[in-house]
Amino acid sequence: MNYILYDGAVRERMLPFTYTKPVSELRIGILTIAEKWEKHLGTTITNLTEGYLEEKFPLVEFPENIFIDASVLPNEKLVEAISALSHNELLVQNGFIIAFFADDTQEVTDFEKYTPIAFDADFLQLRSKTDLFALNAQALEADFKLLTKGRKSQEIGASNQIIAPENIFIEEGAVVEFAMLNARTGPIYIGKDTLVMEGSMIRGPFALGDNSVLKMGTKIYGATTIGPKCTVGGEVKNSVFFGNSNKSHEGYLGNSVIGEWCNFGADTNCSNMKNTHSKIKMWEYELEAYADTGMQFCGLFLGDHCKTGINTMLNTGTVIGMSCHIFGAGFPNKFVPSFSWGSGTNQNTYTLENAKDTARRMYALKSEMFSGVEERIFDVVFEFSERYRK
Repeated sequence: MNYILYDGAVRERMLPFTYTKPVSELRIGILTIAEKWEKHLGTTITNLTEGYLEEKFPLVEFPENIFIDASVLPNEKLVEAISALSHNELLVQNGFIIAFFADDTQEVTDFEKYTPIAFDADFLQLRSKTDLFALNAQALEADFKLLTKGRKSQEIGASNQIIAPENIFIEEGAVVEFAMLNARTGPIYIGKDTLVMEGSMIRGPFALGDNSVLKMGTKIYGATTIGPKCTVGGEVKNSVFFGNSNKSHEGYLGNSVIGEWCNFGADTNCSNMKNTHSKIKMWEYELEAYADTGMQFCGLFLGDHCKTGINTMLNTGTVIGMSCHIFGAGFPNKFVPSFSWGSGTNQNTYTLENAKDTARRMYALKSEMFSGVEERIFDVVFEFSERYRK
């Protein structure tokens, strides 16, 4: 069977992260959503996403396909129910379509002609950007069990201080010495060829992606995920880094989500709670307005290719679009449109060619190549986001 993850209604709620990737490429727990499904299903999946992203994330259709809403995270019961779907059947819970069967002759899917199969068990689903950190503990524990089942961790060096070693898994090539790891509060997963420098303090649940680095004296509170090829230092709590981003120096980050190819200047600090302890509002692209998150703790949502200068201060519930440069004194607005450049609330347009040049250099730092496909995504997002910069 061929499986396809489609973006669905949640895509706009996940902006700015879904400017550059399908919903399935968002990371929560240890793996991206697509990687979770591939592990559970034992096969490669493809995506049904926005047209301008199809060149990078192509759709592959077979004569028979099962389409799955990409906001849904897999578990064993869900995979079993989806795998059993047949012609003109859909899996549904409380009116929400989880998945449906379709063949390549169907130009339009008419769900009125489908037989609904009710699914009554629990599953995790992304409904908002805040879920990426709010549900991260549950997703991380599920991924930990999935990735480590039947496997043996590399030995933990004697120089480390360890609590609950049975909840710690270290992959091949990882170097962890003179660190403190407390897995009593949740599992700790250390990926391949990673480096945890001396004096790092980690409190689970925590995941460190392949080829990533924790700088000396880093303080990590769970549930935190650092994706592949990241360098992180300072103090981090209940946050998710998708990958290829750097927060190498001191500064606090809590209840936040960080896209790819970002860089934090030294002593960048993000507030995750208001002085009044009241609920936090943030910008919603879907509404084109600020909305109440219902949360007391909510920090930064930083789109791909963003940079902050040294000593940058960011307010609670700040949403920063793609390819922005924030620096100087004063807090920026709580919504910063994509391709913005400036200090505090004085923002100008960051030109498209300059943005691409910066991206090329950032890719080179991570031994990656900024391709023509990436350039064309920049072109579309720059045009689409222009109305927010006026």
